[in-house]
Amino acid sequence: MSAPTLIPRKAAPRPGRDGGPRTNASREAFVRALRRNLSAHGFLIGAVVCFSFFSWYPMVREFILAFQKTENGQTTWAGWSNLTTVFNDPAFWQAWRNTLLFTGLALVFGFIVPFVVALVLNEFRHGQGFLRLLVYLPVMLPPVASVLLFKYLYDPGYGLLNRLLELAHLPQQQWLQDPDTAMLSVVIAATWMNMGGATLIYLAALQGIPGELYEAAELDGAGLLRKIWYVTIPQTRLILSLMLLMQIIATMQVFTEPFLLAGGAGPEGSTTTVVYLIYQYAFNFNNYGSAAALGLVLLVLLAGFSAAYVRLSRAEDE
Repeated sequence: MSAPTLIPRKAAPRPGRDGGPRTNASREAFVRALRRNLSAHGFLIGAVVCFSFFSWYPMVREFILAFQKTENGQTTWAGWSNLTTVFNDPAFWQAWRNTLLFTGLALVFGFIVPFVVALVLNEFRHGQGFLRLLVYLPVMLPPVASVLLFKYLYDPGYGLLNRLLELAHLPQQQWLQDPDTAMLSVVIAATWMNMGGATLIYLAALQGIPGELYEAAELDGAGLLRKIWYVTIPQTRLILSLMLLMQIIATMQVFTEPFLLAGGAGPEGSTTTVVYLIYQYAFNFNNYGSAAALGLVLLVLLAGFSAAYVRLSRAEDE
């Protein structure tokens, strides 16, 4: 008898996770991943396009304009002449002094006050939602409405602040008309208008601190100030550092409050800031080259400060 012939059989497809053929499952998984990645990349491309159009393009355009000048409708390269014009302008140094003064005062009021308010709100156990709304309400108001409110408060004739000083038998002040008090008045208004967001961020950070740390501090005999210094501040150091950086960058670009409250320059130029000087170059003097050059100086300064701050923060963490 002859040996039986063995006929090779085709290997059956290995089952996938759902019991079906593995090829179909792989194909469906690939289609799902492709569809998910396409939608994700679609949203990402849209964000990149918007960011490029509204952020990167103006910066590149500003860099180009800083080295150009336009006369009689013709644009030519100006080299460093725009920067020379800016540096030789006496208003340039006055604007920087005022901007640094505003930044320093804003750090005293706009950085410390929201943190103190957040500490107070964190101690409330009832009505905290209403208090958060009350603190954040000025941020939701239009800036013009807030400015009109503070113009009424600062009015030298019938303003509420002078009425309170009169009741206290104190001398009345020319808040926005006096060069000595104009910048301080603007800082107080700006702090009230913008402190709500920072307060809520600090409050969220405070509520994330474990209560056991405060209990251990109390067992060690720590009082309120020691608990804040040794528990609260170290636990919120990252948020405080980030908010400090954002506060400095924002206050160095202040424009709205001095422009609406004091007319921009203020008495004897006491509220002229760098950004307002850029506005004057561009829209009052029609000198877009000098405006772009001054904006470039501000951009380089803030970028250098941010880079140095980040580097020091990393070195401190290490």
